[in-house]
Amino acid sequence: MQITIDEYANRFKMSKEMIRAKLRAGRLPHTVVDGTTYISVEGAATAAPAAAAPQRTTAGAVIMMYQKENAELKRKIGELEAKIDRLIGDKEQMLREERDRIEGIYVSRDEQLKSFLELVNAKLVQEGFKLASQSSASDMADTPAYADHTAQTPAPLPEQIELFRYLEAKHFSSSEKKTVKKRFAKAYGNDVRVIQQNGEFILDFSKYDYSDLLAR
Repeated sequence: MQITIDEYANRFKMSKEMIRAKLRAGRLPHTVVDGTTYISVEGAATAAPAAAAPQRTTAGAVIMMYQKENAELKRKIGELEAKIDRLIGDKEQMLREERDRIEGIYVSRDEQLKSFLELVNAKLVQEGFKLASQSSASDMADTPAYADHTAQTPAPLPEQIELFRYLEAKHFSSSEKKTVKKRFAKAYGNDVRVIQQNGEFILDFSKYDYSDLLAR
């Protein structure tokens, strides 16, 4: 004999939720016809009081089943969260390593560029002094009196001059140049004497005294 869920609930005094739980657990033989579930019932299973006692046991079993399913779901969720955390950690580590690699490349290239510019600047200054020496020698050959005068009194530096030109003119060594540049960089923004134009530190001797910053 086959009856619907509603008929089974009325006949055995059970809730539809519990009946569906039994169906999901495979504890009730049933068939589905055109979307309607029919439960197979033996003719002898009639009395509701006889089914009332097992009902409490069945409810407990259903609760345990749900608890077990919830515990399993929680375990799976925990595993997924742990996996996600590991993936995020690995991704962050990769990004940090890539950032450090790129920064290293830029720092290396910046140092190479600075060294190249210093070399070019030193070469230009050297060539400039060489040309000036040659010009002075030629002038001395033509006009000895004037040459002697210029040799004794070199042309004064302008009141406003770039720091690197001043250091070159005063024949600062490479280490001395670096020391002085570090002083100016450290004082920039805190000392009114330290100003920049087009990325270069400018000395204004008409206004300020730089003896402390330019000390060798």
